[in-house]
Amino acid sequence: MKEALYLLIVLFALSGCGKKSNFTISGKLEGGAGKTIYLNKLLLNDQLTMDSAKLDQNGEFILKGNTSSSTFYILKLTKKSFATLLVDSTEKVQINGSYTNFTRDYKVTGSRGSEMLRDLDNRFYVAKTKTDSIKKLYNSQKNNPLFASKSEALNSSYISTISEHSDYVTSFVKKNPFSLASVYALYQKWDENNFVINDMMAMKTAASALYSVYPRNEQVMALYNNTLQYINEEREKQLTNAVRNNAVNSPNIILPDADGHARELWSLHGKYVLLHFWSAKDRASRIVNQVLSELYQKFKGRGFEIFMVSVDNDRAAWMDAIATDNLSCINVGDMKGSFQAATNYNIQELPFNYLLDKEGNIIARNLKGPALYQTLSKILK
Repeated sequence: MKEALYLLIVLFALSGCGKKSNFTISGKLEGGAGKTIYLNKLLLNDQLTMDSAKLDQNGEFILKGNTSSSTFYILKLTKKSFATLLVDSTEKVQINGSYTNFTRDYKVTGSRGSEMLRDLDNRFYVAKTKTDSIKKLYNSQKNNPLFASKSEALNSSYISTISEHSDYVTSFVKKNPFSLASVYALYQKWDENNFVINDMMAMKTAASALYSVYPRNEQVMALYNNTLQYINEEREKQLTNAVRNNAVNSPNIILPDADGHARELWSLHGKYVLLHFWSAKDRASRIVNQVLSELYQKFKGRGFEIFMVSVDNDRAAWMDAIATDNLSCINVGDMKGSFQAATNYNIQELPFNYLLDKEGNIIARNLKGPALYQTLSKILK
């Protein structure tokens, strides 16, 4: 009987997890009597009005809503007069300020998330106002010869202001990786093309932490996907840097073959090379191997080589696949995932290949089936 009662209590408790709870947002805006205030839920690309109220003769109002977890809201007076809030369930939020200068003048209590956003906004406003003033002064006087002596000090002040705010926001994100306020911080921008934070580790840490807690939150999902895209772009930059540093757009690869002998990609300069990444345990890779084996037998006498890089960590499976699939071309792998090679070439899927010309330049990527055969037939006449 006791066990049944205990189970009932547990089930009741679990049924309450994730259940939406009521919160209130109330306050007073001086000079706003008779005006309407709106509570909008912030969606990824839109806003959804959840409640509204008319300010009484004293400028006082109360709004209500419900949520199961921290959620972004816009407290809106007009299109250009609003405040962003981060409200959790059961919070009693207090807002006070003036109607005419609401965005810059309001104060918030009773909501830790909203207080964090307010602090981020205030700090950003101060930094942005200062940098904009410096730029305006610099541009208006830059052609004045007498201004040259002051330009260095202005540049120093500009860089210092940007660095100080960027350091603060970066530190904020690192200290609050599980708070949705970090999403807000990460999307602060100086202008259309420049984010306040440029710290890759802070972005990755916050995205991973938040996704583990809020996997269905739209803003978190967007941050997580943007982070993955940013990581891919960074890998592409690594490849571009290799092009610049090595005068070819194919970084060298030196890995052991099945007999333990080091094989080097750049040693094949003078031949057309298909650089192919694969795995013995990947079904798609094994299917493609049959095609590669046939192509290699057909074109190997025409100045063509296949340099296969295994991303496996199981040597037995790798060796068995080489034998079973009749792969007589060069096959290498460190049996630790060949991580550096895969990273340098930004490998995101398997199988994946690059076709290199005689100088080691990439001339095509991820050619498959008929497209690969036709390309080889054209260049290896």
